[in-house]
Amino acid sequence: MSPITIALSKGRIFEETLPLLKAAGIVPRDDPETSRKLIIATSRPGVRLIIVRASDTPTYVQYGAADIGIAGKDVLLEHGGDGLYQPLDLGIAACRLMVAVPQGFDYAQAVKQGARLRVATKYVQTAREHFAAKGVHVDLIKLYGSMELAPLVGLADAIVDLVSSGNTLKANNLRAVEQIVPISARLIVNVAALKLKRAAIQPLIDAFAAATGKPK
Repeated sequence: MSPITIALSKGRIFEETLPLLKAAGIVPRDDPETSRKLIIATSRPGVRLIIVRASDTPTYVQYGAADIGIAGKDVLLEHGGDGLYQPLDLGIAACRLMVAVPQGFDYAQAVKQGARLRVATKYVQTAREHFAAKGVHVDLIKLYGSMELAPLVGLADAIVDLVSSGNTLKANNLRAVEQIVPISARLIVNVAALKLKRAAIQPLIDAFAAATGKPK
């Protein structure tokens, strides 16, 4: 049988996944933060990791290039989740997807008056659905980084972005005014792989579930 491939992204998700991997008997042979390898062997025979961009994780799993992945709910909401089984909320990399505006901007009044807002975000689909459900008229501007800059230079009235501590917002004279959805990382599985490789994949799902205190 071909190896089980797990797609992970660098940074917070990888760091917070390491204890879960260890509980499942999976220890990476290389550190992706220091290694240039994109395919990493592990201590568990027949299991390897691939290092991908966070926003690409669902795509690798959907198309079967990876059997399993760990992705934030924010990424999954944008992706749509087609072809993915999501058996477990791992409860890691927790934060919130929020609407934020400059200090002094009366967001509630602008919404009440039916103003058309310019909103900068990389979560275009999620933001569109959120504002449509509220009946708020928005022009969405897609950015890939430094969302906080957009209102400061007049590009946007508001931003939709992930907020953890809120310190970055404060440092840039912004404030969160509305929560769209709480975010954490999910275990995702390719539907076809689960059928074809269940004997190898199900124990991994069970091990992750046990490690998070959420046995299936």
